[in-house]
Amino acid sequence: MNLEPEGRALGWPGPRRLGRTAALVVLLLAVIVLAVGLGSVTIAPGEVLGALWHGVSGAALSGNDVIVWQIRLPRVLMGVVVGACLAVCGGAFQGVFRNPLADPYLLGVASGAGLGATIGIVAGWPRGSIPLAALLMALAAVTVTLTLAREGRRFPPTRLILAGVVVGSVLSACSTFLILRGEDRARQVLAYTLGDLGFSGWRDVGTVLPYAAVGCGVLILLGRALDTLQLGDLTARSLGVPVERLRLLVVIAASIATAAAVAYVGIIGFVGLIVPHVVRLAWGTNHRVLLPISALLGGALLVLADLLARTTLLSQVGVVTTLLGGPFFLWLLRREGHD
Repeated sequence: MNLEPEGRALGWPGPRRLGRTAALVVLLLAVIVLAVGLGSVTIAPGEVLGALWHGVSGAALSGNDVIVWQIRLPRVLMGVVVGACLAVCGGAFQGVFRNPLADPYLLGVASGAGLGATIGIVAGWPRGSIPLAALLMALAAVTVTLTLAREGRRFPPTRLILAGVVVGSVLSACSTFLILRGEDRARQVLAYTLGDLGFSGWRDVGTVLPYAAVGCGVLILLGRALDTLQLGDLTARSLGVPVERLRLLVVIAASIATAAAVAYVGIIGFVGLIVPHVVRLAWGTNHRVLLPISALLGGALLVLADLLARTTLLSQVGVVTTLLGGPFFLWLLRREGHD
């Protein structure tokens, strides 16, 4: 039975798309080496690989090895993790809500994280406590959204989306009020809302990675059920899919992963919206393929965007993803309109 509404075959379609996948893996690895090597001090790819080997083998670090391991590599790996996380969560949300405009911030995660960070920054809390405040407030925002959208034991998609819009608007208004009250710290809050990988260290990567791995892992395992859900709730139930439990599980897994990501690097737009669309064009709509491929492409895209941000006057990675993602999304809409 073909479970895809657009009639594309399920599974890996053949050597051409397998070749694209291999090329994407190579691209991701190349982007990592490139991003680690470029900066105020340029390090040749061979030196980067040597520094990576020295770090892995436990050799003493000196010179460029220190730059690679202590400064650039954590930032780049954080970009890979966050980009992969946003892309997978965006693809899962688009599948579970059957809405191509869904993104990881749909249920108020971004607004909640923004309010938590704003409270901490305006109050003058230590920088190390800001991500925790953002994470807790993001999860609280999703909890409120789920509570408002609940209808008995059901979570209707329309109610979830509307509740997310309302919660997000209220929390954004609260953040704006706090910014106006603490104008001297407004620049710090603005920097957070535009996304920044610059402060990422190994400890931050180690904190975000488990949330991202568990959340995205659950979503990828639910790929077959998400494919079935594209046929509609009634058909999915007749095929044995517990629709409400599936929807709730996707929301919880994606929200936890997204909340952890934005808590540490800020709000980065368009990655979770654009990447799944690109993957559908090249690899098809099967979620068992779409979600892991989205992780690879999302990681590569965010690392490239961050490289562009820190080597140009744009400075904030969120500015780069918006400037690139906005026109590209308009092109996608125009392209689909002519199909």
